[in-house]
Amino acid sequence: MKKVQLQRYSGAQRSNHWAVVACFVCAGITGFALFHPALFWLSSLAGGPQWTRILHPYLGIAMFLLFLVMFFTFAGANVWRKEDSAWLGSAGKLVSGGQVPAAGKYNAGQKLVFWVFTLSLIVLLVTGLSFWQAWFAGSVPIGVQRIAVLLHAIAAFVLVLAVIVHAYAAIWVKGAVGAMVRGTVSAGWAKHHHLLWYRELTQGRPPKA
Repeated sequence: MKKVQLQRYSGAQRSNHWAVVACFVCAGITGFALFHPALFWLSSLAGGPQWTRILHPYLGIAMFLLFLVMFFTFAGANVWRKEDSAWLGSAGKLVSGGQVPAAGKYNAGQKLVFWVFTLSLIVLLVTGLSFWQAWFAGSVPIGVQRIAVLLHAIAAFVLVLAVIVHAYAAIWVKGAVGAMVRGTVSAGWAKHHHLLWYRELTQGRPPKA
């Protein structure tokens, strides 16, 4: 008997997500190459040192703009609600296999990651522009640029950690990666992992994002 499938992501949403992933990987490679001499060999993947220096800021801007589309698409579903506080308080039960409170389309952990992504990318954009030599650095005091470089590195570190958590959780929860590849999940999966969202769908109310 064929399982009932529910639409979780549209084709446009999935394309947007994977475009952000591609920009993140490319910006990460070029960024790491510029960050430390021990990682400078990564510049060969971008066509050499000059192309690495040229491409990195443009890749960062492309990632920010693509994520901006994602932000306005999913921000409504990531607003913090009282059930999220209850879920977060019981998150430890996930490790022991216990029952956690029902979640909407996104649970509290996913929402936290979403907002970490958002804040990190805003910091990366603002700080990166301030020491972008080709365009803006000439009008920014050198002291401000030095602080911006430090904040840029910290925000990048936080973003990478958040992406690792996001990727690990997606792999750990069977069916999550498939949802972003095919766009659908089984009704059983939705009921088990996101009961409140499942109820919104099955009771005819328009789901958030």
